Amino acid sequence: MITSVVGKTFLEAYNVKYGKYYTAKEFFEKEYWEIFYNHSKYLQWVTNSPFVQMKKGQKPNLLKTDERIEKLENLFGKVSTLEPDASFALGYPAAEEKSYASTSGQVSDILIPSDEENVYLSWIGSGLAIGVAGGFSILFDDPKITLQTYEGWKIYRKYLNDPLHDRMRGNQISTWNGQWLTYSYGKNFDENFDFRALQDEGIFKINDSLIEITTVNWSQLFFSLSLHFPKDEKMGYVFGFGQTNKTIGFIPFQFKSGTKLKDVYKQLFGGSYSNPKEFESLFGMHIKRACELGSIGLMALRPDSLTKYMNDTKNLSFKKEEDTINYHAYKTWLVAMLTRNKEEITDYTMELARVIHNYRTEAKKLDRKTLIEQELFGSSSKRGFIDGLTTMIKDIEGEDIDVIKELKDEVHLMTNEEFTYFNTLLKFDYAFVEKKS
Repeated sequence: MITSVVGKTFLEAYNVKYGKYYTAKEFFEKEYWEIFYNHSKYLQWVTNSPFVQMKKGQKPNLLKTDERIEKLENLFGKVSTLEPDASFALGYPAAEEKSYASTSGQVSDILIPSDEENVYLSWIGSGLAIGVAGGFSILFDDPKITLQTYEGWKIYRKYLNDPLHDRMRGNQISTWNGQWLTYSYGKNFDENFDFRALQDEGIFKINDSLIEITTVNWSQLFFSLSLHFPKDEKMGYVFGFGQTNKTIGFIPFQFKSGTKLKDVYKQLFGGSYSNPKEFESLFGMHIKRACELGSIGLMALRPDSLTKYMNDTKNLSFKKEEDTINYHAYKTWLVAMLTRNKEEITDYTMELARVIHNYRTEAKKLDRKTLIEQELFGSSSKRGFIDGLTTMIKDIEGEDIDVIKELKDEVHLMTNEEFTYFNTLLKFDYAFVEKKS
């Protein structure tokens, strides 16, 4: 099971880094159980496991030390005497075959031998799952990522045990892992961070009765990881554990795409964006839809709100500050898609937007405005767009006519996909030029 595989990768890396020789059971007892369960608030709630099965009158937050040890021993007993099932081997099938449909993931009719070591490794691997918005988690079978995730366990435990944060919700380890990796691998990381710094990052949602960890967008996690693995592609296992388990499977994460977007932004607008968290959150479709593409790269990073502007006359108004932020994100992604296989990044559409704007301002009537907005930017096909250019050429003189003729030839050679991206980008740049004029 993938949880055991990831747990093994981590444990080997942990033993090397810290000079230990722990078996999975030893690590589970000395580290995992101590951090996750030997406290009044748990880090992880595993349905039907010995840690959540309470005797009459027992409550997890009121358990005494000897009662918590008893539950640990109950787990040891199950592992040593029973066939592994989902109640004490995380990621494994449920004990009852009829329950497979709703409570099991990764089920196979192939007999896969399992020993006690793998069961404890499955707990370790499950604790390394990275929760993202959309109800899914990701496991990377990578020693660096798993070690960095482990470092965050102690911090979550520290906050849960702090009387100043007694309202903090437990059992959010996957959600915490997502936020911790995003922050600790991100541009804003400060080794001297405190709770207030994490609060300013939007990691916690706080009200009078509860402090809980918010779920990070997968795109924000993606950008942070791309800082440390700028040219890498890593395989991630995407799944969800809950009342109904969800298994998407193994998906390649192309972190070089995050690097590409950053490079494009830098060349288009200079420097880096002022608020990385806000800007990067604009990118990325729903995680499930992204996985349906077969890999997570540039296409999956498409800003979700961009789709309403494609193949439509709807345009940015630049009346609100967020329009400019969206414009930067949309343009960055569109240019990245149009230059996927090119080293040179050009701002060609801005020049075209100025030519089209000049054409519009020279008219006293609204016919040219209608032509631009309806026939050019509202066109869903190359043919309709070229017909609009043909109409424009009749009223254009000087160097601008050469620009329009060249545009006509280039559009003719574009694929339908490239045309959609190009026309949407040109529409945004035209709106930007119009607003600035």
